[in-house]
Amino acid sequence: MARTRTPVVAGWFTEGTDEREFRLLGSRCSACAAVFFPREDTFCRNPGCAGGGELAQVPLSKRGRVWSYTDGRYRPPVPYVSDPDAPWEPYTLVAVELAAERMVVLGQAAPGVGVADLSVGMEVEVVPGILNEDAETVWATWHWRPVDGVGGAE
Repeated sequence: MARTRTPVVAGWFTEGTDEREFRLLGSRCSACAAVFFPREDTFCRNPGCAGGGELAQVPLSKRGRVWSYTDGRYRPPVPYVSDPDAPWEPYTLVAVELAAERMVVLGQAAPGVGVADLSVGMEVEVVPGILNEDAETVWATWHWRPVDGVGGAE
C-alpha cells in the first residue's frame, strides 16, 4: 500500500518531491507589494500599508544566504514527532535570508548537513524534506541545503 504524502502545514510550500519545482509559498499585497511567509490570506501585515490590497499567493525565492544557524539539542514541540524512548539525535536549524524578498525564513538543514558544514553568508536552496513517516503517511516539509552540494539527498 502506498503511503500518502501530506504537508505538515498545508499551503506553505508546493507539494511533490521534484527539487527543481519545489518552492515555499508566500503572499504579496497588491497595494504595497509586501511579501509574507508564512502565507497570509486575510489582511496585509505591513503596518505601513494604507490600502490593504488583495493578497495573492506567490512562490518565494528558491535560494538565499545563511543568516544564522544552530543545532537543536532538545526535542521540539509539535508538529515535530519523535519517539521519546529513542535516543535523541540533534538536528540543525538554518535561518535563511531569501534572495529577492530579503526576508529571513527558518527551517531544518537537509539530512547530512550539520553546523560544521554551514557558514553565515553561504548560499543555500530550499528542497523537499520529510519531517516524519509512519505506516500510512509521509509528513512533508522543507529543508535548506547548501548549493555547493554538502549533505545527502533523502
